[in-house]
Amino acid sequence: MTAVTALDHLTEPVVVHLPAEIDMANAQAVGDQLRSAFAPSVTVVIADMTSTGFCDSAGMRCLLLADDCARAHDAQLRIALPPGQVLRILTLTGLDHLLAIYPSLAAALAGGSAGPAAQV
Repeated sequence: MTAVTALDHLTEPVVVHLPAEIDMANAQAVGDQLRSAFAPSVTVVIADMTSTGFCDSAGMRCLLLADDCARAHDAQLRIALPPGQVLRILTLTGLDHLLAIYPSLAAALAGGSAGPAAQV
């Protein structure tokens, strides 16, 4: 894995470890951190949500904006999110069909199929 601070000439994914809770108090900072990871040479950013137990609508918005940023940079945003309450919320809102969600950090690093089918 590569630290977010070393963004020159990357050939591997950048992993951004997200906090245990993402809400209106920190969603802007989380979104800024994710979007700043998309330097010109970065093709994949992984939002590591494996320790995230709560994500409100402000957090979901920051994920969508980061995904928009990825597309604008011709890159990918992959979300590492194991089964649990946060994944249930993303599923209920339909965001699991819009975002590339993987069941673990290892799966996100490997790439491949993502979305609802990968969450079995």
